[in-house]
Amino acid sequence: MNTAELLNRFGFSGFRQGQEPVVERILGGGSALAVFPTGAGKSLCYQLPALALPGLTVVISPLIALMKDQEDFLKAKGIPAARLDSTLTREASRKILGEAMDGTLKILMVSVERLRNEIFREQLKRMNLSLLVVDEAHCISEWGHNFRPDYLKIPEYKAFYNIPQVLLLTATATPKVARDICEKFGMGEESVVRTGFFRPNLHLRVLPAATYAEKRGALLAAMGDEPRGPAIVYTTLQKGAEAAAAFLTENGFPCEAYHAGLAPDVRASIQNRFMEGSLPTVAATIAFGMGIDKSDIRKVIHFDPPKSIEGYSQEIGRAGRDGELSACTLIGSREGIHTLENFVYGDTPSKESIFKLVSGIAAHPEKNWEVRQSELSRQLDMRPLPLKTLLVYLELFGVIKPVRVFFENYAFKYERPKGAIIDVFQGDRRAFVETLFSLSDDKKVWSYPDMQAVCQATGSPRERILSALSWFEEQGMITLKQGRAVDVFEILQQQVDVPGLAERLHDLFSRKEGSEVARIHQVLDLADGTACLSQALSAYFGEPLERPCGSCSVCLGKHRPIPPAPHARDLSTLRLDEVAGAFVAGLSNRDPRLIAKFLCGIPSPSLSRTRGEKGFAALETEPFHEVMAWCERELGISEQ
Repeated sequence: MNTAELLNRFGFSGFRQGQEPVVERILGGGSALAVFPTGAGKSLCYQLPALALPGLTVVISPLIALMKDQEDFLKAKGIPAARLDSTLTREASRKILGEAMDGTLKILMVSVERLRNEIFREQLKRMNLSLLVVDEAHCISEWGHNFRPDYLKIPEYKAFYNIPQVLLLTATATPKVARDICEKFGMGEESVVRTGFFRPNLHLRVLPAATYAEKRGALLAAMGDEPRGPAIVYTTLQKGAEAAAAFLTENGFPCEAYHAGLAPDVRASIQNRFMEGSLPTVAATIAFGMGIDKSDIRKVIHFDPPKSIEGYSQEIGRAGRDGELSACTLIGSREGIHTLENFVYGDTPSKESIFKLVSGIAAHPEKNWEVRQSELSRQLDMRPLPLKTLLVYLELFGVIKPVRVFFENYAFKYERPKGAIIDVFQGDRRAFVETLFSLSDDKKVWSYPDMQAVCQATGSPRERILSALSWFEEQGMITLKQGRAVDVFEILQQQVDVPGLAERLHDLFSRKEGSEVARIHQVLDLADGTACLSQALSAYFGEPLERPCGSCSVCLGKHRPIPPAPHARDLSTLRLDEVAGAFVAGLSNRDPRLIAKFLCGIPSPSLSRTRGEKGFAALETEPFHEVMAWCERELGISEQ
């Protein structure tokens, strides 16, 4: 099957820029990293070769909505593709897994979290895997703007399952990030295919604003300007999206807010109406956008600054995918900049929490260490993402090594009589099944196997029990469910310098914190600069633009500097007992960092039930470290 035939299958007459060299590299037996702008056709780079490769293409994708859109597109073209996600029924998942294992499917889309499922990992062993595709591949790199610890394990999965080829897709890899990703997969520079970030139909604009009132005026100006059409307005906070939507609607621009705090059916309704054109404008946090493949978005407006240049690039890339003129307006304001910074500070664990974790490892009485991450997160008052990151750092330092992930318990429900299932087998297999069922605690609906007892009684490894239960479910004999995930690590270094290691780890997080805060200011520096905005953006991603774009606000002579940040509030005029007295009084340990998180509205496990309390987020626009220093003074704690 040649590439022309494959393109005809998809209804395309030719390749877009960059697609052909990636496809040829994959069809030639190689691996590739494709760095294409948002909307530049990355998906075809795996969809097309998947038809020609002998086995299954597994796609790791970060978003259910994106997987659903891709599945619908492929099925419409008659291509056997499916997704596995939490929205599917058990019967649908079982059917899809069966098709993946018997070779009927060509493309299977999953989230990276599914690879933590030990039953799914056993099922992968029974699949003929030709190609591993990683979407949003920048998540693999610690130097990327959206590092996700689970992604760091993907190179290990490729090696473990002996998958011959990998295709990495991203829209936002700087040269440094691209090198890091390639090194993790043992790929050379020749594997990278990068297309230009410059899209001449996107006109980049900056409208400076000093105050919130000026920002609202700039928003109306941007909405009223040409070109007219569907628009997305991005805000930092959920309440900011609500306020922007109400303001625009009041001023003649019908708009609804979209954010993670809305019920799933409400979000789905908003997205569907926007996609079909009955809702012209959405004011949203970054929860809206990934997987939105609407070709005629005419405006992307940043009411608040994005968290990074990478994020900005992704978000403006959603405009003008039809090639028509689209305006991308950044309202350049330092008002609210500390709110963005405070999100970063919330992901930095305290030195005390890190010390507590390292001490626990050093004192652990056994070689294997079982981690229940949600429980450990609460114990350490550390958000899940930094906890995962901390565990990855401990792996990189050779202190621990991941052994496996298992589920604390399993339960199954008989869909056929127990005796009828046993009668399917003879000899040793029948004895094994009888033992498995006899050592399962039958409740009213569900039965709970004692995994350890079954292992001991049958002399079988845990994997055999899981394979049996999985096979029973595939045959419709039982319905299987799993409990809480448990990560098992082997402790490689128990005699560690606890204070020294804790200090080193905290320094890593502090540097990462500094890097993330710097990213926020890089956006404002780009917007405040006097160079062509398109040239500056392309240069950031390692692709210099030869000549100015001629269409951005700088090239048009409309550049105006962004006003300085408003003066910070004089916290000395406040009293802690007046701002958050009830919250502080209820604490057994009056930790200034925890109180500062509460006042700045920074989520943490200890604060999960405090959102409605008086004082929560009362100082969210103030610099976190200044709020914490003020808390220390109010509590009578001298600076260390």
